[in-house]
Amino acid sequence: MNIIRVGMADMNICRAPDRITTLGLGSCIGLVLFDIHSPVCGMVHIMLPDSSISRNIEKPAKFADTGINKLIQELTSRGVPPSALMAKMAGGARMFTIQGSGDILKIGERNYEAVKSILDKKRIPIIASDCGGTYGRTIEFDPATFRLKIKAIGRPERSI
Repeated sequence: MNIIRVGMADMNICRAPDRITTLGLGSCIGLVLFDIHSPVCGMVHIMLPDSSISRNIEKPAKFADTGINKLIQELTSRGVPPSALMAKMAGGARMFTIQGSGDILKIGERNYEAVKSILDKKRIPIIASDCGGTYGRTIEFDPATFRLKIKAIGRPERSI
């Protein structure tokens, strides 16, 4: 069994018995798409809600809109039907608070809303999520059991 790593603004595909992980989710969203009838899953580490704010989209995984679309394409190319996809996700924290900063520091909340909206439009149900709060997370998904393990400093490890 190998652990497949997903860096910031990155994505990867995993096949059981391997597992897939991403570290350091603060305001970022770690999204896993999977089909319970397939040993294949994918994870994307989303940093920002919308690619329209950038002229450079060299890393489609950086943005919710382009990252989710790319992940679906990759899974489909490996035989996973888009209509069977389900999602689990974590992250979207509010890591900093500064008086008078307005929405600029609500990037975690904006990331969560963007991912949720895109998945709703694509009719991909969110089976479980652990989003929000003011703490970072590391996640690991096991496509054999469909469990998303969540680790956070000073908090008990949990699975959803």
